[in-house]
Amino acid sequence: MRELNGKVAVITGAASGMGRAFARRFAREGMRMVVADVAADALEQLTRELKSAGHDAIGVLTDVSRAEAVEHLARVTLDTYGGVHLLCNNAGVSGGRGHARFHVYADPPAIWEATLNDWQWITGVNYWGVAHGIRVFVPIMLQQNEDGHIVNTASISGLVPGGNVYGATKHAVVSMSESLRMDLQRRGAWGRLGVTCLCPTLINTDIYTGWRHRPEALRDEEPAPSEAELERLRGVYATGLPPEHVADLLLEAVLQNEFYVIPNHSVDTRIRERMEEILNRRDLHVSQSTSAE
Repeated sequence: MRELNGKVAVITGAASGMGRAFARRFAREGMRMVVADVAADALEQLTRELKSAGHDAIGVLTDVSRAEAVEHLARVTLDTYGGVHLLCNNAGVSGGRGHARFHVYADPPAIWEATLNDWQWITGVNYWGVAHGIRVFVPIMLQQNEDGHIVNTASISGLVPGGNVYGATKHAVVSMSESLRMDLQRRGAWGRLGVTCLCPTLINTDIYTGWRHRPEALRDEEPAPSEAELERLRGVYATGLPPEHVADLLLEAVLQNEFYVIPNHSVDTRIRERMEEILNRRDLHVSQSTSAE
């Protein structure tokens, strides 16, 4: 996808973190922006910011875990701009029981300790959010017969073992992205439609506060992180890469049709080890943390 000016971008999870950085970056390229999020106030603030800077933008309140909400997002996009050229399936949550403390405690929660509500919430956003985006938007983009690009935000946790429920959903996003690329190739659409699988490591965002937007019906009787815990998490995430840096990398990936985007090389050894373990039929190496986004 070489020309972005005047084209339409849809970004989910756009009101904070990487999504907000993506929206700002692609807007500066002259794209017309459809920003979507479940956080109403932050979404309204971003939409106002983009418009005040002279960009063409609308905000659409969207819970990506609900198919009808993503279908509504597509209808609003088409009614407003008549098409879509860049889709960023970026919305995600960091996890459920104990996962927000992943970087604070040496012993992260085990996958069997996740509750049914944890599974439903995390898979609803991280897995179904991407699946709904692909199912709803890709047919539209194919029918347009124009150049376009799909970005799926996975994680380094989708390339290495660990990460409990969160990691499981991110492995699924990597697989969906690979399948999407192969299917576009088989249908003769590869080149016209590109795919990028974004696998961040630790990024300086507030993803650890995502529990605040957890639906009431999927909440467990677990105390929210204390202020001391949140302060420690802020300190940990502050050491991560700036989301603006990731946005610059993503822009280049869209322009060059690059598939894998891994923002730094700190985990290359771990990825290589996992591939060797699979090929050599060896036991998995246990790692305490993947420093995952």
